[in-house]
Amino acid sequence: MTEPAPAVRLEGARLDFRDVHALDGMSFEVRRGEMVGLVGPDGSGKTTAIRCLLGLLRLDAGKAEVLGQDPIASSRAVKEAVGYLSQRFTLYGDLTVLENLEFFGALHRVRDRGRRRDRLLEFSRLGPFRDRRADRLSGGMQKKLALACALIHTPLVLFLDEPTTGVDPVSRREFWSLLSELVVEGLSVLLTTPYLDEAERCSRVALVRGGRTLAFDTPSALRASLRATVLEVVCSPVRRARELLAGNPRIDAVQLFGDRVHLFPRERGDDLSDLLGALAGVTVTSVRAIEPSLEDVFIRRIEAEAGGDRG
Repeated sequence: MTEPAPAVRLEGARLDFRDVHALDGMSFEVRRGEMVGLVGPDGSGKTTAIRCLLGLLRLDAGKAEVLGQDPIASSRAVKEAVGYLSQRFTLYGDLTVLENLEFFGALHRVRDRGRRRDRLLEFSRLGPFRDRRADRLSGGMQKKLALACALIHTPLVLFLDEPTTGVDPVSRREFWSLLSELVVEGLSVLLTTPYLDEAERCSRVALVRGGRTLAFDTPSALRASLRATVLEVVCSPVRRARELLAGNPRIDAVQLFGDRVHLFPRERGDDLSDLLGALAGVTVTSVRAIEPSLEDVFIRRIEAEAGGDRG
């Protein structure tokens, strides 16, 4: 029995804007019923990739497919099958929650809109605010309303472009709870996010930079790929500690994370205690070995790529 085509596939995607390589061979896929995170800094090609998959931009080379179809050649079928939540606020601020849902339902010619609308009001927990204007909702509520509007026509694939940027921690947690319910129900989701803690919730993660895919795998496999010991050192001042430790032949890399430093010893098991005890002008509060995070993996991948470019 032939397996169905992936819900989303980008393969060797290339797109140039004059002298800028917006996409430089980027590749990843989303299986049916899977949530994949596209993670990278601003300008890494995340939004451009989504626009190509939506058929809004044409690739110079490579392949973009949604449910096995070309999003430009089969634009009508693809548009009916996908939902999209952009970074920007795209709702009608002078319309109420209910009116926005009604509008997008009519736009997509949804049958039995009333039942679908009521289901989404319940799902998004926006029922008590159905008569409130969209521009008077909190940022978190606006995101939930935008999600509900993107789901009004029951899409098979959902594209989310940095959906929780600028949202408070409680609303972020609620938003992710809603996403988890959707994936359990079988929806395929591709989301971009600058938050690596959010990427940990995805089935697979594509780390991207400069229009290229640096790595694509499950979060656990990406962390395991680092094959390194990480020492987390809480100290002050951290920048002084980094200056003193950078370049030491026993240390492979030094990374700052707020009030702490992550050290990668060249030799596994080297606790660097003698070095840490001799940091002039630095107070070390604690030292512990930790499992590499996705952020550690991403930074090391970037460093490795930069080293390769120089070589």
